[in-house]
Amino acid sequence: MIHPMFLCHGAPDLVLEDNEYIRLLKEIGKSLKPKAVVLFTAHWETEVTAISAVEGTYDMIYDFYGFPAELYRIKYPAKGSPELAERIKSLLKEHEISSNLDHSRGIDHGTWSLLSLLFPEADIPVVQVSINPFRSKEEQFLIGEALKPLAEEDILILGSGSTVHNLGALNGNATEPESWAVEFDDWIIDRVERLDSEELFRYQSLAPHARHAVPREEHIMPLYTAMGSGRDRTPKLLHRSYAYGTFTYLGFEF
Repeated sequence: MIHPMFLCHGAPDLVLEDNEYIRLLKEIGKSLKPKAVVLFTAHWETEVTAISAVEGTYDMIYDFYGFPAELYRIKYPAKGSPELAERIKSLLKEHEISSNLDHSRGIDHGTWSLLSLLFPEADIPVVQVSINPFRSKEEQFLIGEALKPLAEEDILILGSGSTVHNLGALNGNATEPESWAVEFDDWIIDRVERLDSEELFRYQSLAPHARHAVPREEHIMPLYTAMGSGRDRTPKLLHRSYAYGTFTYLGFEF
């Protein structure tokens, strides 16, 4: 069994850096050999859950601007798995969750930035799944629950997003994280480690600085999916660090 994970994908140029988080991701990748990866990406939003059913190699999506030119030359030739996409659709249907197959969308940086560090050989099939930031946290959690059987089949379920994600609060000169970002993550980490899903569902009204830390919920939603797909074990905090004062690099294993 491979335990589900939630990993912050950070800024697109994360893949060009060398830091403790990068080194951890590389070590995690070396320790795992999943049959496939099912990745919920914060950079793919649809009203109804969409599942990538690409046959062959994905196209690259560079969904950002203003970064170094070398970032736009990165290629990660991941291959899809229409068979696994169909299985995911079937599992969701068993739980009365609607979904659609997508046969053409490429991989966005929420996907390739993490996978190029975890599995640089691009030799593991990948299925992306969309999120809906306007869906309730409970619903996103249930989507993860529906996919629990995949972990028993050595398929890695990975939520790619962030906890603190306020682009307007980034500070390129910061050498220490902002206290409000730390306090928000303290609260999230505590509830995740205690598997307190009920409070996590209501984090917007309970967590300190929640509205400032998460002005829009697309990046935190994959956390709920990853947590829902866990096997009722004590979650493990894999890493915590910050960039630009508020950008969280956080990792959980469920």
